[in-house]
Amino acid sequence: MNNMPKLSISVGIILVVLGLISYVATGAASATALIPSFFGIVFAILGLWAQKSESMRKHAMHAALLLAILGLGGSFSGLIAMIGAITGDMPERPAAAIGQALMAIVCFAFIAAGIKSFINARKNRA
Repeated sequence: MNNMPKLSISVGIILVVLGLISYVATGAASATALIPSFFGIVFAILGLWAQKSESMRKHAMHAALLLAILGLGGSFSGLIAMIGAITGDMPERPAAAIGQALMAIVCFAFIAAGIKSFINARKNRA
């Protein structure tokens, strides 16, 4: 799980940038476009916390995985909307759907990496 704090920080940076791009792409019409940025800030804080405190690393990374699950759940509708767009059913707000879909993909990738890391950590203890 040693690379998970760095991954959490990287995911945080990606989500902050995604939120800012989404906000600009939607014409700054709604602060909800910044939601990925808020998630990103928390991911980065958890990653930094895990790097600073060896004793809290496990807790911080579990919290980051929970955050990723919440992020995936909250942005999954954008992924569904983009799949619909491929079949010709354009979403009402394409820029918002793209931002949500990208957040869902980033969160899913973090969850997959986290699960793999936990499995490897368990194998190493055994």
